[in-house]
Order: sequence, then structure tokens, then C-alpha cells
Amino acid sequence: MNRIENKFDEIKSKYNSALVCYITAGDPSLKVTRDVVLQLEKAGADIIELGIPFSDPMADGPTIQLASERALEAGTNIHGVLKLVKEIREHSEIPVILFGYYNPFFKYGLERFALDAREAGADGVLVVDLPPDEAGEFKVHLDKQNLNTIFLLAPNSTDDRISLVAQNANGFVYLVSVTGVTGARPDQDYSLRELTNKIKNGTGLPVGIGFGVSSADQAKKISAYSDAVIVGSALVRIIEDNNGNDQKLLDEIFDFTKKLSDACHGTAN
Repeated sequence: MNRIENKFDEIKSKYNSALVCYITAGDPSLKVTRDVVLQLEKAGADIIELGIPFSDPMADGPTIQLASERALEAGTNIHGVLKLVKEIREHSEIPVILFGYYNPFFKYGLERFALDAREAGADGVLVVDLPPDEAGEFKVHLDKQNLNTIFLLAPNSTDDRISLVAQNANGFVYLVSVTGVTGARPDQDYSLRELTNKIKNGTGLPVGIGFGVSSADQAKKISAYSDAVIVGSALVRIIEDNNGNDQKLLDEIFDFTKKLSDACHGTAN
């Protein structure tokens, strides 16, 4: 077992659901990203997804696309993100998932990346554009380094696709709440209980739900039947809005994340 699996075991015994927080590494700088990760943990986040910036983030909406642009302009690359994970490990044992697109991993070298990611202190990898039936080579290297391979499922996923994910995933399954790109959706109607239970039963893994979660009320509804609530764009927007004012940024990140955490953990009023 690694930190991700241990965290879900811990959550199951204590709370309703885990809170998974996504931010883009290097937006606006790797130093700020490190400080934000530590603040997220302090506010109650259970798992961190660190986005590796990419020039063509086709699954992401405008908020995360702009974050990737800012991070790339700041010179962020895989080497820098792995160094950041090492720095986080000097202060924290929070589970870290490296979240990105296949091209940067491939160019880095799949075997080399898996080894370096494990040595840096990462716990899992999610490759947005790598389906489970094409992930065999990468998964071999990730498994060797005890890194979880996390896959996406959509609301329209077939039984065959769920079965394929069941055969290849570990850690947890990321259920996309809607078809389309990432982005906060304040009026999103989440009605995925039946599908969530189907995926849990079919894979034997925890299920986290993301894409569009932007409020504590939404998080509370989802946490009633999911194992994790995943929040990204709403956090990235706070970073964008407070670029250049680090203390205000950290204060707003803490306040927003604390509300989400209380909702997920079942401690909200």
C-alpha cells in the first residue's frame, strides 16, 4: 500500500469522504505552489493533484488552460515539478498525484519518470489522455515503483470500459461528473449515485467525483455517496485572482478549502 491507499483507509474509518484538491504546479511559481499545497493540507485537504503544465491541455477548460500557460511562461517543467514534490516531502506526508498529459511523460522517458517520481515522493499518476487499454507499458513502470495508476471514467462509460479500468487501475477511480472539459459549474446537478455504486462494485476501488465542483454545498451532496470529492478549477481561480498577493492568496485558499473539507468530512454545520 502507498499513501493514497492508506489515506482512503483512514478516511473510511473517520469521515464521509476525502477531499482531493487540484492545482497547476508552477502557477504562478513553484514556490507559491509549495506554499499553497501546505496551506491546502492545513485546511483539511486529504490528497493533492499536482497538474504538470502542458501546451495543449485539451481536457481542461479556460481556467486551467490559463494556469498552464502561466506555469509554462514561468519555466515550469517535469524536472521542476519533481523537485517541488521533494520539497513538499520535507514538510508533509500528504499523498501527491502527478496529473498530466501523455506527451511530457513520454518525452521524459516512461521508466525514468516512474523512478524519479517515486524517488521524489509522489504516490500516483493520472494521465488524462491515456486510456487503460493503451497504458500497459507505462503501468508496468509505475507498478514497479509502487505508484498508483488512476484512470478517468465518464457518465457515459460502458460496462466494458468500467471492466477495463477495473483490470488496470489502483488507488481510486476518477469519475468525471459531466462530459466535456474541466471548469466550475455552480448549477451542476449531480445525480451519479447509481453509477458511483456500480463502479465501486465493479472495481473494488474508491470512487472520486470531479469536474465542476465549486462549492461546499456541492461537495456535501457528492460526499454522501462518493469516496472523494475532487476540486480544481475553483481553487485555480483563487490563485489567478490573487496573483501577486501571496498572503491574501493563502488566506482565501485556506478559507475556501476549510469549507470544502468540513463538507466532505461531515463536520460542516
